Amino acid sequence: MPVRFWVLTILCAVVPDVDVVTFYFGVPYNSMFGHRGITHSLAFAMLLAVLVVWLAFREIETFSKKWWVLLIYFFVVTASHGLLDALTNGGLGVAFFAPFDSTRYFFPWRPIEVSPLSISAFFSRRGLEVFASEFVWVWIPTSIIVGAVLLYRRLRPLLK
Repeated sequence: MPVRFWVLTILCAVVPDVDVVTFYFGVPYNSMFGHRGITHSLAFAMLLAVLVVWLAFREIETFSKKWWVLLIYFFVVTASHGLLDALTNGGLGVAFFAPFDSTRYFFPWRPIEVSPLSISAFFSRRGLEVFASEFVWVWIPTSIIVGAVLLYRRLRPLLK
């Protein structure tokens, strides 16, 4: 895949947290436009995916199989941010269905330590605890999945 694919993958995974700037404008945390509000919603994930595919992959025919695959991929990458936030042990939950419903949700099982919102707190002992938690609950499982896919791709020709 081209470099732009990987750069956009990273951006889509982190862009939902752009909502932290709303704190500086006095937007309440529990507002639909507050932290973990509309930018963490499934509607936002779909809108961002459509924009990314439309703007960054213009050479791909709209509604072709490849177009749909990219759209679903960028939707999942963006939506994964909110899904992981719903696994954290702090905050007010995630507004998955904003702007249609402002209810915030958590999953029943919440093993991931919630990240501090300030830069100084992030680079502290608490930040290290969050990093360790994310390493165990996000990075290790992701690495296992990626490793399994790569191993399968390498072994697939031998299995035929």
